[in-house]
Amino acid sequence: MALRLGRPRHTLEWAMDPLVRAAAWLRLGEAQSALGELGDDRPPCAREAVLRARADWQLRLRAAAEPESGGTDMALRLARQEGDAGALVAAATLRGEELIRAGERFAALRALAEGLKVAELGGQTADAHLLAVLAHAQGGAKGGRTAEKALARSGPGSPARVLALLALARPADAQSQAAAGDLSPLWWTFVPPA
Repeated sequence: MALRLGRPRHTLEWAMDPLVRAAAWLRLGEAQSALGELGDDRPPCAREAVLRARADWQLRLRAAAEPESGGTDMALRLARQEGDAGALVAAATLRGEELIRAGERFAALRALAEGLKVAELGGQTADAHLLAVLAHAQGGAKGGRTAEKALARSGPGSPARVLALLALARPADAQSQAAAGDLSPLWWTFVPPA
């Protein structure tokens, strides 16, 4: 609950689940700590693979190295095999970020469409984070409408809210939300400068 309310530090004080703790560390941009929570003693599952892929993405961004998609490929494969809709949406979102950063917007749109399809088939509303990334892939008026949907569905201080505000050309509001949620700038490095 604390993580949904944009409080990753409180999450670390209270949570015992290593997956939740890893997600909180990733909000803070502390990928090594996230990987430490996951350890090496469990067989890989889709949700863990998504967290590992996100950690690898953050580590490579911090080192100014070009991110690789191998971890995201594994996360997508495991999510499909396990039928884990949440993990599939998260992996598709990360793949979209990777492709936008690489300048491949059409490929990003295709990757994000898989996440949208999962929500549609499950009778769910589309994930706010996925919508916020989609807004950046779309751009223009359509991207603005998608960003408004993402903003309405996003939690305070979340990556989704910050990305939606950036897509809506509201950088001061985005920075305020990022600060309130202790969100690392690594979450929006894929967004081209305005």
